[in-house]
Amino acid sequence: MARRQRVIDDDQKLELLRRMEAGETVSKLADEVGIGRQRLYEWRDHLRLYGNLKSRRRGRPARTAGFDGAAQLQSAVDVPSPQEKALSKARRRIRELEQKVGQQQLDLDFFREALRHFEEDQRRSSAPGETASSKSSKR
Repeated sequence: MARRQRVIDDDQKLELLRRMEAGETVSKLADEVGIGRQRLYEWRDHLRLYGNLKSRRRGRPARTAGFDGAAQLQSAVDVPSPQEKALSKARRRIRELEQKVGQQQLDLDFFREALRHFEEDQRRSSAPGETASSKSSKR
């Protein structure tokens, strides 16, 4: 059964964003109104970029009786603003850096484990009674 999407008006959105900025947890707010946390962040970003909460319609543009090719095409093309481009670029860079940090953490874990094995081997080879000084005195 398909889940019906909840409709929240602009006043409710603004109130949620005010509470979010006041310090209430995003998870609590999202659960309270039955939406995902990401939706609250999208509203906040949209409000910061455009100064309003009017969302762009998604999906295919509605069919019109007369088709004015150039005008219809221009209205259908949604050119991102410089702020949207910068935000998108910043998010991409953050994802790249998070991946890099994750890979470095894996490398660090690998080398820590290798060092631990090396230190264990060193301790075993210099066991009590078999110290490096006693080995050299036997020669």
